[in-house]
Amino acid sequence: MSAVTRWARETFGAVAGRLTEIIPACLVEAHSRARHGQEGVHTQTLEAYGHGLHAAQYETLAAGLAPLEEAVARRLQGRTVMVVGNNVIYPIRYAKKDVPVTAARLRKAVGFRADLIRRHGPEPMQQALDLGLEELDEQHVHPDIALLSPELRLVIVAYACSMDRGVMRAEWGSAELRREDRYLIWHHHEPLLPPPADPRAA
Repeated sequence: MSAVTRWARETFGAVAGRLTEIIPACLVEAHSRARHGQEGVHTQTLEAYGHGLHAAQYETLAAGLAPLEEAVARRLQGRTVMVVGNNVIYPIRYAKKDVPVTAARLRKAVGFRADLIRRHGPEPMQQALDLGLEELDEQHVHPDIALLSPELRLVIVAYACSMDRGVMRAEWGSAELRREDRYLIWHHHEPLLPPPADPRAA
């Protein structure tokens, strides 16, 4: 097991070390299940893999984290999302190729994921101009967000994964969502898996 970082210890306490082992293993298992599903349907497109991975990422994390005394399951948008201590652990596959987590962006600036990040992520580094958008957001927030206590903080598990290569990168941390281009602006992020090998070193 790699050394537990200061951020992980401050965020999760004594259970941090177990999380650094459990979470990557769950992502690898989710990929394996999705790949087997794709191989089972024998389609030329990767729809089965993509949909399977999306569902499996929640299920494997729920199963892996459930034995922890600090973990509580919440049903959100038809999926089981795990809360560990004061933190919502939320997985996002941000890429299908090996690119840095700083390239992560959402497909939409609205909806459950966007609202979750805005409500439970860190305070924005730069405050947006007050154009009455906050009141508009309040009226259109996803209803499942109300199922989470306001004091909960969001920890994003962002990973790059493909059918052929499996999980290439996995990091966790806290990020805000930049509305104009939907990029995640990381306040803190750190690897859950060893950094990819540099092919030039071979």
